[in-house]
Amino acid sequence: MSAPLLSIDGLSVRFGGLVAVDNVSFDIAAGSVHGLIGPNGAGKTTMFNLLSGLTAPTAGAIRLDGVAIESLPSWKRASLGLSRTFQNIRVFHEMTLLENVVTGMHPRLKEGLPAILSRLGSFAAAERHAREKSLELLEFVGLVDKAGHRAGDLPYGDQRRLEIARALANEPRLLMLDEPAAGMNPSETLTLVALLEKLKASGLTILLVEHDMKFVMRLCDRICVLNFGRKIAEGGPADIRANPKVIEAYLGAKVARGLEAGA
Repeated sequence: MSAPLLSIDGLSVRFGGLVAVDNVSFDIAAGSVHGLIGPNGAGKTTMFNLLSGLTAPTAGAIRLDGVAIESLPSWKRASLGLSRTFQNIRVFHEMTLLENVVTGMHPRLKEGLPAILSRLGSFAAAERHAREKSLELLEFVGLVDKAGHRAGDLPYGDQRRLEIARALANEPRLLMLDEPAAGMNPSETLTLVALLEKLKASGLTILLVEHDMKFVMRLCDRICVLNFGRKIAEGGPADIRANPKVIEAYLGAKVARGLEAGA
């Protein structure tokens, strides 16, 4: 495994009397696919919000290549290479697919307001590059033939892939996927797995939250398990699959004891 790209150290957040994430620490190695799993209400999406800057931590540190980012706003983290998708799809329904992906390049565009308003040559060149790059990304996710279509007319699975293409437009160092397979039928899930395997082969670092355990076990190099906001296990897929604490969190203490007794 490579050196950590992202390090989470003692991260906690409280909402009044509720501790949603409680002193969680783990590292994400550069070039790896890291899974974050746990039962409903375990704190997974809250962790994503903490990492992407949508929620401020009560305590703890987040370091990107050793640099603390926990106090930075979400737009600044995006400019440093953190991109994410959401549990509920957030595409711009009235825009075309191409326009959606171009919006994902906003953190990378260097042209200021005067160049945009006057449509100077430098802006025109940047705009042309953005369109070309967006078409490449749409081809990568298998949607280039629909580049001019309205995003809201896409099937559910295609909207998920469009959202991933838009996240990739930021040229992320870390791609964070919040339940990417949620709501997909088996055919759509297989298409998504093939896409994520291509991203994994490219060396992109990925952190994903997902409830589909076959999906997680197939893709992830390492998995962190949360329950009631606390980390209860961490390791490779085989270790997590056999961990009694993980089995108990998902199936209940009685089932876990029965499995352990029968082992």
